[in-house]
Amino acid sequence: VSRASPNLTFVPACLPPDPVEVEELQRFVSNSKRLFVMTGAGISTESGIPDYRSEGVGLYARTDRRPVQHAEFIRSASARQRYWARNFVGWPQFSSHQPNKAHLVLRDWEKLGKLHWLVTQNVDALHTKAGSQRMTELHGCTHRVFCLGCGDQILRSELQEHFEALNPTWKAEAFGVAPDGDVFLTDEQVRNFEVPACRKCGGILKPDVTFFGDTVSQEKVSFVHQRLAESDSMLIAGSSMQVYSGYRFALAAREKKLPIAVLNIGPTRLDHFASLKLNSRCGELLPLIV
Repeated sequence: VSRASPNLTFVPACLPPDPVEVEELQRFVSNSKRLFVMTGAGISTESGIPDYRSEGVGLYARTDRRPVQHAEFIRSASARQRYWARNFVGWPQFSSHQPNKAHLVLRDWEKLGKLHWLVTQNVDALHTKAGSQRMTELHGCTHRVFCLGCGDQILRSELQEHFEALNPTWKAEAFGVAPDGDVFLTDEQVRNFEVPACRKCGGILKPDVTFFGDTVSQEKVSFVHQRLAESDSMLIAGSSMQVYSGYRFALAAREKKLPIAVLNIGPTRLDHFASLKLNSRCGELLPLIV
């Protein structure tokens, strides 16, 4: 795991942690016996992965690009070709990102028995790389691929080899990685890119992630609700909670009258009912908590 300085390219400007706030979060964590943590893209920005919504530095602020929609991916062969071509170019860089201090702290809290369950909205595998185990990847993970036809799963790294074999002379220069690992390519660049089918049944291959416009399985939602029911407090780290698939768990925590702390640079949907709101970098504030 990289111990290098954080990459602040995609981190919004913020003040250093206020000692009073550090003390408040320390008290919150100390009082928690079964802490439920939910993380979002803001925990991975210090690893060099941009988020979508941060002011000035998020993908939406810097570009007019939008992530692929589930219905479009399912319906359109050209949309799949475009997605996979961009993903193929971006994969070497995206898959090389390493956990930062915030990921490591949450792993350590788990080892100490402080963290009851971790739910991440991210698809970057950084919590897994850090060593977290008591964890649910709410929106899946780009490091896995499955067939929509027969359900067969393969590693994304293995699929990269299939892409290379099918496209030995295809080359494209990448322009800026997005939060989900793809890059910008023109339609002209994408046109001749070959996409492999499932080796078992010839079906359509899709990353094991919940695309925009798709829903998280009811089974997974129920499982996370069960883990939340066993918890005594909730910490949101690096998420504005704009996406309902994650926000619903904060609403459930409020209903259960659990104390909720939010650590995020900028406003969130929870600000009006959180017990504690902190505007700091996850990788700067979390390591201060013992």
